[in-house]
Amino acid sequence: MSDNGASGSQRFSAAEYPTNSALYADPSLTEGVDYGRRYRRHGWFDDELAERYAVQVTTILAPHGGGIEAGTSELCLAIAGYHPAGLEPTPPDGPFHDYWMFEGLRATGNAELHVTSTGCDDHVARALTGGVLNAVGLHGCTTAQAELPDRAQAVLVGGLSLALKERVLLRLTETGIRAMDADTVPDLNGDEPTNIANRTVLGAGAQLELTTPLRRAMFRINTREDRKNTTLQIFWAFTAAVRAAIADVEATQPTP
Repeated sequence: MSDNGASGSQRFSAAEYPTNSALYADPSLTEGVDYGRRYRRHGWFDDELAERYAVQVTTILAPHGGGIEAGTSELCLAIAGYHPAGLEPTPPDGPFHDYWMFEGLRATGNAELHVTSTGCDDHVARALTGGVLNAVGLHGCTTAQAELPDRAQAVLVGGLSLALKERVLLRLTETGIRAMDADTVPDLNGDEPTNIANRTVLGAGAQLELTTPLRRAMFRINTREDRKNTTLQIFWAFTAAVRAAIADVEATQPTP
């Protein structure tokens, strides 16, 4: 799903780019002007024969960040463990997760840059998800797309990872945020194996579709320039809940 500009929303066009590669190849678009990409892959190594060190096993994704689905870039960074304003480690001691974002940078018309999650073939995104056990994709939708009342603040949780879905639903509900199983809205359930969030080692991840009212409620000023500096309590409550859900799942998984 896509947002057009800073805060409005609309369903994406049938003429959208089928893949990231197709978008990158369009000579009418300029990276850094029309769109941008940000990512972080944490360096990890083990040169010791008798020691084992923690490695990242989860990647956070915002395939439609910036002005495409407003608020998802900021959430991606925060859930990965970095403050969206200055990228300071938040909390300072982590844990930290790898992340990847594709962002619309235009003042308007960002919906034209929407590439579906099944069409995401960015090499870095594929590498970051293909080498981890878990991935969480952050998306925005309208209340109409979520089949909810106009002002509903809610998140629909989908994807093929039943463990992640269960824990995210539980943790968000405990926080007081309305969280729903996306199976109730098949168009938003993220159950395609080719969805970038499901391209993990386990072939499963989670997709979170946040309604426009929920995302608007997370920022005092809801523009691309100001969101990172005006995060509100509900933004950090959402972030903490998803991070806790990830930690719950990682605790059940074998150490690499």
